[in-house]
Amino acid sequence: MRFIRQLLAPVLVFSLSLFCPSPSTHAQKAKPAATKASAPAKAAPTGDPLDLNTASRDQLKALPGIGDAYADRIIKGRPYSAKNQLTQKGVLPDATYSKIQTMVIAKRKAK
Repeated sequence: MRFIRQLLAPVLVFSLSLFCPSPSTHAQKAKPAATKASAPAKAAPTGDPLDLNTASRDQLKALPGIGDAYADRIIKGRPYSAKNQLTQKGVLPDATYSKIQTMVIAKRKAK
């Protein structure tokens, strides 16, 4: 009887590992799906830099790190003569500004 248990134990463990994946395996598969679902909502804008003085609220919200509150603060602080005024005026923290500084511009109005 002991001999049979010694033979069957490894077979049973192997069989269970095939049919019952570990929780860590399941969690690894779930993470990429969540990442893919959230990626399109905050896709980085491409092309020309976004003008802080004329951009719509939705265009500003498409920038990384910019949500409803920051978009509203940017609009409220207009006009900007330079994009770094976002941090100088206290509209955005430095960390958020560093994410978008290459994607925005502040065009001055022509006189």
